[in-house]
Amino acid sequence: MATALALLIFITLTIVAALHAYWAFGGLWPGHDELSLTRMVVGSRGITKMPSRGLTLIVALLILVAGLIALAQVAILPALLPPLFQQAAVVGLAIILLVRGIASFTPPLWRMQAEEPFATLDRNIYAPLCLALGAGFITLLLL
Repeated sequence: MATALALLIFITLTIVAALHAYWAFGGLWPGHDELSLTRMVVGSRGITKMPSRGLTLIVALLILVAGLIALAQVAILPALLPPLFQQAAVVGLAIILLVRGIASFTPPLWRMQAEEPFATLDRNIYAPLCLALGAGFITLLLL
C-alpha cells in the first residue's frame, strides 16, 4: 500500500509540476489569455500577470522534488537525503500541504487574498488536493 500511495503522490505532483513548467513557457490552459490564467491559478487581488518564468520554474522543480521525496520514503528511489532529513522532509511537506489546504477554508485568510475565479477553484480543487497530499505524506510516515 505504501508503494502505491507514494506512486500516486509522485504522479500527482509530477502533473502539477508539469503544469507549472507549461505556464512558465507561456502555456495558457486553463485560461484563454494571461489575465484569465493569472486569475485562475494565482488569484491575488489586483494581479494581472503570471509570476516570472524563473520563479514559476523554481516552483515546478520544488513540486517535483516533493514527489521524489515520496518515492524515496518507500525506497522506490535511493534516499535523496540522510534518514533523519528524509523524515523531516516528509513531515515538513505534510505540514506545508495541510496548512495550505486549511488556509483556503479559513475565511479571514482567503477573504483578504483571493479573488474569483481562483477563490472558488481553490476551495473546490486546489485546497482539497493539498489536504489529500498532506494526508498522504502523513500516511507514508505511519506505514
